Amino acid sequence: MYDIIIVGGGPAGLTAALYARRAGRSVLIVEKNGFGGQMTFSPKIENYPAFASISGSELADKMVDQTLNAGADVEIGEVTGIERTADGFCVRCGDASFAARAVILATGAKHRLLHVPGEERFIGDGISFCAVCDGAFYAGKTVAVIGGGNSALQEALLLAETSVRVIVVQNLENFTGERSLVELLLARPNVEVMFGSTVAEFVGEDTLSGVVVENAAKKRRTLEVDGVFVAIGLAPENGAFEPLVRLDGGYIDAGEDCLTSAAGIFTAGDCRTKRVRQITTAVADGASAALAACAYLDRE
Repeated sequence: MYDIIIVGGGPAGLTAALYARRAGRSVLIVEKNGFGGQMTFSPKIENYPAFASISGSELADKMVDQTLNAGADVEIGEVTGIERTADGFCVRCGDASFAARAVILATGAKHRLLHVPGEERFIGDGISFCAVCDGAFYAGKTVAVIGGGNSALQEALLLAETSVRVIVVQNLENFTGERSLVELLLARPNVEVMFGSTVAEFVGEDTLSGVVVENAAKKRRTLEVDGVFVAIGLAPENGAFEPLVRLDGGYIDAGEDCLTSAAGIFTAGDCRTKRVRQITTAVADGASAALAACAYLDRE
């Protein structure tokens, strides 16, 4: 039996494992895809302390190496359910199951995709999801923002400060975000809006050079852009844990203390209810969740 099982190997899960190991706890990390989470899609990160510039994959590798060197165990597989037992929890992962006295859920959240031709090819090489992270790379250039909710409006406003031209593509005939954000955006002289339009394809040779949009009349045109920011929402994957912890809009209902509604289960990172989702906030959550889990084990 492990002291703590951590579900998810992104920055939150890796940090939680590091802190738990330094506290002398046995730890298992269960990750279904690749370690590092969403940050591995960023070709260059310039807002993480101690690194003037580093790729997401390189940062992930450094985090993984440090955590493994600290003595954490890893298992590749998808957690399909968690059950409470007499002395802790049973974490089911396919045909295998693992026992733990406490669990930290750090499953992250995936950016919703458009699922059109060229999208997967250019993710991280012209297609981004975070203007705070990648907007500086497009200073003085032309970018497109896909979406019309608060997230898209905020992304477009931020990009409009440095990009020479920002084209917002919205599939509806109006924005769905807050009126104050809409007014601010429409007041920007370098912002254009295309309502009633959807993305049909991303195009380019070695790097992204344009996005093909289609209007309600099925007419297509290609927008020449240097980059595209897709802002159509996030999708948490917490359904398997709903029998044990309270969810809010799909996210695990928890505050800065990373405590869930279930004793012995903690959460960290983008999968919980929070306003700011960045690598730094995920790392902070990981530390908080691990310390809370260790305190829980001490009491037990």
